Amino acid sequence: MPVDQDFSSVPVLDYALTKDPATRSEFLDQLRDALINVGFMYLSNPPVSQDDIRLVIEYAPKLFTLPQEKKDKLLMRNNLHFLGYTKIGAEYTKGKVDQREQYDFATSYECRWTPGDPEYLKLWGPAQWHDEEDLPGFKEGFLRFLGQCEELSYQFIDFVAEALGLKKDALRIFFDSVMQHRAKVVKYPPVSEVDSNQGVGPHFDSGFLTFLLQASSNNGLQVQNLSGRWIDVSPIPGTFVVNIGKALEMVTNGLTRATSHRVLSPPTGSTPRYSIPFFQNIRQDLRLKEILLKFPSEVLALRDKRGSVGARDSVNYTEYGDEDTGYVSLIGRIKSHPDVAERHYPELFRKFFPQGIKANGGSNSGY
Repeated sequence: MPVDQDFSSVPVLDYALTKDPATRSEFLDQLRDALINVGFMYLSNPPVSQDDIRLVIEYAPKLFTLPQEKKDKLLMRNNLHFLGYTKIGAEYTKGKVDQREQYDFATSYECRWTPGDPEYLKLWGPAQWHDEEDLPGFKEGFLRFLGQCEELSYQFIDFVAEALGLKKDALRIFFDSVMQHRAKVVKYPPVSEVDSNQGVGPHFDSGFLTFLLQASSNNGLQVQNLSGRWIDVSPIPGTFVVNIGKALEMVTNGLTRATSHRVLSPPTGSTPRYSIPFFQNIRQDLRLKEILLKFPSEVLALRDKRGSVGARDSVNYTEYGDEDTGYVSLIGRIKSHPDVAERHYPELFRKFFPQGIKANGGSNSGY
């Protein structure tokens, strides 16, 4: 795409347009353009309770002001599902340490792995939660919030299908009746308190859709446009930021585009940045290259008009073509959290870290 046609900002889509038949087509047109040409969008008026949004924003700082010994009880390395607490300096993107403190949570799910099953089935299982007395109401409220995000993600993926000229339920084949989706609560300290400004390095998300609640007023999130320039995605109150994952890019044969993104640490003297992303998973047992979707020629023409995408700074999920989706997700987790891998997946740890953890060349997903 010529530079003068490249995007320099992220579009805002109003979910309220979907409620009126007279404006629904306008929403689909805007969505189609964002999917093909940007890969990121703001979503205003999302169908998620504002009371629950305020609740999780209020709780975000409280998670990190708990005594360190309480946070350490939930360390991710104690959990084979890669769910729990991660200290600053324990996660990597492209071989560099990310300067963020975070919790990984998930929707409720009982692990179905049994001996002899693929190891990637271990990825889905119960999250770790603080005691009720430490954060009264948090678990209940956060699970309620996640449930609404899950429902929004299914509604939205149907709109994606329609916007691309498919039947409304065409993308539902990528989901089971019972799924687990992941989420994070992330704190980015000011750069003066950490070792670099890499809050999280350039990366793609792995699944279909991500819904991000920017839970503070700090800038930091940036997306890489087609020509390689970094564009700020400043917080807009009352919105989610929605972006496309590599799995959706692949099953649409590049019609939709996963966009490289990163987070820079807040500047010296600033307050911390808080983010709450929800990640829509897909089934674990799929080989994506074996699932062919046919799009109308007029929609494919829009991709061709976009032209080629320039070099991007993120690690690609090249394994999606040949491996089960669950295994690809597990590889991403192994590379991002080698301490968890060393404890719970020793064979894969040795495969990807033959020289030990310091030899990491990791990928990542998350804000």
